[in-house]
Amino acid sequence: MAMDATKHHFPERHYDGSASGPFALLNPTARRFPLAASKPDAQCSDSSQIKGADAQIKADQLPRDEVRAEDVERKWRSRDNRKGRHALVITPEVDQNAQYITPPPTSNTKEVLKGIWRMFSTCPYWDVSYLVATIFTFGSVVWVINAFFAWLPLVDPSTAFDNESTLGGGITAMIGATIFEIGSVLLMIEAVNENRSECFGWALEEALEESGMIRVRPMVTCAHHHRNKGNLVGKGKVDQDSNDTLTINEPTSRDGRTWIWWPTWHELRTHYFKEIGFLACLSQMTGATIFWIAGFTALPPIYDRLTTTAAQNGAYWLPQVVGGVGFIVSGTLFMLETQKNWYTPAPKVLGWHIAVWNLIGGIGFTLCGALGFANGNSGALYEASLATFWGSWCFLIGSVIQWYESLDKHPVEVDEGGGKAAKTQPAS
Repeated sequence: MAMDATKHHFPERHYDGSASGPFALLNPTARRFPLAASKPDAQCSDSSQIKGADAQIKADQLPRDEVRAEDVERKWRSRDNRKGRHALVITPEVDQNAQYITPPPTSNTKEVLKGIWRMFSTCPYWDVSYLVATIFTFGSVVWVINAFFAWLPLVDPSTAFDNESTLGGGITAMIGATIFEIGSVLLMIEAVNENRSECFGWALEEALEESGMIRVRPMVTCAHHHRNKGNLVGKGKVDQDSNDTLTINEPTSRDGRTWIWWPTWHELRTHYFKEIGFLACLSQMTGATIFWIAGFTALPPIYDRLTTTAAQNGAYWLPQVVGGVGFIVSGTLFMLETQKNWYTPAPKVLGWHIAVWNLIGGIGFTLCGALGFANGNSGALYEASLATFWGSWCFLIGSVIQWYESLDKHPVEVDEGGGKAAKTQPAS
C-alpha cells in the first residue's frame, strides 16, 4: 500500500502483509510483527541486546510485577508513532512454554494507578505530545468555566451578575479559543515530526540462565524526539551513560528523524496527505483557527459593536459553526485512525476514546453556533448554552485521557488468542 516515493522519505517504514487501516486509499495505520524481527540483526534503529552475568537471574528470582509470555509481538500504530509510544502485544504463558519475561499489561488496576500518579508527579515539558495534552486540558477547563457563565444564569437567574455573559463569557471565550489554537499548532508540529525510522523502544536481555529466556523491558532512550530533554525541538538523543546499547543506526544518523517545522511539498504529496493522522491534525488546526475568530469577536468591546443580526451571525456564530465542523472532522479521523476498518470500533485502544470524546465535544460546539443563529428565541439560546456546557466537558474528558496517554510510552496489551502477525515480505 505504500508508494516508492514515500519510502524515499521514510526508508525504514515498511507496510507488509500485516499492515491494516480503515481506508485502502490512505496509508496503513497499524502493523504487527514478531519480536524476532526487532532484534539487533534486523532493520531497527534502536533495538539492543544485553548479555552477561549481571543480566541473568535465577528462575525463582523473577520479580512479581513481571509476567511470563509465550509470544511477544510489536504493534506499530501511526498514532503511537506520533506520540513516541511503543506498544507490545503479549501472549501469556500456557503449559510452561514461556520464552519471554515482560512487564505486566498496562490495563491492569495497578498499572493504571501508576499512570495516574505519573500525571501528577512528572512534567516532561520537552515532550511535545505532553504539551499538546496539557494545553488542551487547560483550554478545556477554561471552556467549562465559560459554559458556566453562559448557561448557569439561564438555569438559575439568581446566580447572575452584571455583564456576566458578555464580560465573563467573552473574556473566557477569547482565552479558551487562543489556548485551543496554540494546542492545535503544536498538534500539527507533532504530526510532521513523526519518527521516520522503525523505533523499537524495547531492550532485550538474557533473563534466566537455566532456560535462556529473554527479558523485554523499556529502553531508557529511543529515536523519537520526545526523549530530547535538551530542547523542545530537535533530534532524539542517545544517552551515552545509559545501559541500553544501540547496535545499528543511531537515531542521530541521517536515517533518524530531524525536527522540521513543515514538510516539503513532495513529502506532503507522497506521504502526509495519505496519512489519516496528519489529515486529522490539519482539520483540527484549521477548525481552531476559524473558531478563534468567534473567540476574538466575543470580547465585549467588539461584540457590543455587532449591532445587527447579520453582523452577529457572520462574525460570531458562523465561525463557531465552521470551526466546530473542523473539530468534528478531526475527531472522526482520529477515531478512524485507531480502528482496523472504518466500521469497527476500537474500544480497547486509548486513542479511540480520546477521539470519541473530542468528536462529541466538536458536535456540542457546532450545535452552539448553529442554534446561536436563532438566539432571539429563548429556547434556542438555552440549548446553545447547554451545548457549550456538555461539549466543553467532553473536550475536558478527552484531554485528560490524552494527558494520561502522553505519559504511557510503553503500553503492553494481552492477546489471549496468540500471535497473529503476518510473516510476509514487505509490500512494494
